[in-house]
Amino acid sequence: MYIMSNFEDADTEETVTCLQMTVYHPGHQQNGIFQSIRFFNRQKLPSSEVVKFGRNSNTCHYTFQDKQASRVQFSLQLFKKFDSSVLSFEIKNMSKKTNLIVDNKELGYLNKMDLPHKCLVRFGDYQFLMEKEDGESLEFFEIQFSLSTRPLLQENNWLPQKPIPECGRYSSCSTQNNSPIEMGENEW
Repeated sequence: MYIMSNFEDADTEETVTCLQMTVYHPGHQQNGIFQSIRFFNRQKLPSSEVVKFGRNSNTCHYTFQDKQASRVQFSLQLFKKFDSSVLSFEIKNMSKKTNLIVDNKELGYLNKMDLPHKCLVRFGDYQFLMEKEDGESLEFFEIQFSLSTRPLLQENNWLPQKPIPECGRYSSCSTQNNSPIEMGENEW
């Protein structure tokens, strides 16, 4: 008679997509803006859930204790792209008064976009570094928060800087002959 061990018998546990969110606001220490958010704990949510962020505790999963934030500031929703087994997030600006900046793209009221794998989301003095860890489960996802005491924008050198050519503009620079040219004393 063959007996299977518990290890062989156990169901394979699926990994879960997790959105890591590092949050920053300069007034958090004094005003407790993020006091309703549980830091460092993964919260498991059904994949059909639309997760809302804002100051209204009746409609938002995560609330900001700040009158500068809209009742519903933005939402995150999970989806699966065609021909992909990986879950993705979309972010939608729900605020009529404040634009949401995702990396360097500005979203007006009700504008939405796919959330990049790693990005910086900003509005007002709020900064959120969002990083997605892929998982296998289609039923659930997790969100985990951490708090930064320093601005994320400067700490991560977030804004991509393109070097500016010496002539000041890309279009007017000549790239045809970049090698030095030998000239005589009287040639100018």
